[in-house]
Amino acid sequence: MPKEILLKIKDVHVHYGGVKALNGADISIDEGEVVALMGPNGAGKSTVLKAIFGIAPIDSGHILWHEQQISPVSHEMVERGIAFVPQGRRVFKHLTVRENLEVGGFVIKDKKIIEKRIEEVLDLFPALRHKIKEKSGSLSGGQQQMLAIARGLMIDPKVLLLDEPSLGLAPKIVKEVFEKIKEINERRKTAIVVVEHNIKSILEIVQRAYVLDKGKVVASDTPKNLIASNVLEKVFLGNL
Repeated sequence: MPKEILLKIKDVHVHYGGVKALNGADISIDEGEVVALMGPNGAGKSTVLKAIFGIAPIDSGHILWHEQQISPVSHEMVERGIAFVPQGRRVFKHLTVRENLEVGGFVIKDKKIIEKRIEEVLDLFPALRHKIKEKSGSLSGGQQQMLAIARGLMIDPKVLLLDEPSLGLAPKIVKEVFEKIKEINERRKTAIVVVEHNIKSILEIVQRAYVLDKGKVVASDTPKNLIASNVLEKVFLGNL
């Protein structure tokens, strides 16, 4: 059976002041796949995630969820099953690990379901189980990033949007983060969209990748084909 297209952005334009952040981007995400968004600084990668999640105002174009056009509003996107983990390991540092996870499940009204979800994410992130009562500000950078991802999983999302999950982390921790992304996809069948500068590591775990430049998608293919095509070198060296 062919996989269903969960999420599609069609000809989306976004401006920040006088700057065109997205200039007619087209991207689709199938159920259960891991997709990378790559490109140089200012290419529009993070803006794609923010446009999907209702943080970046869309000038024109369409966002489709299960082939139905929607107007993205953050809390409604959460209710639909889309979670966004922004860059910068944003956890509530004055709250405990448990309280951070509870915040991630804010749309869930049933306390039993919240407890079940906490157990599920702690199974995925066993290092957090030992820190459950500690203030998240006391965690290492890698643990804070894991907590940010775990918090996003509390709604049991169909689509997980990750913005630069390896940013500022040591190489050993980066490897762990990418292994965890792969495990989440394989165990939970969650579709994952990752914005990432660490090209070598991310291409090892995704099924497809989009390459953006100046707010447009300039290539999309399997990692193997993208590497063979030299488009990455051209984009990152400004020779496209």
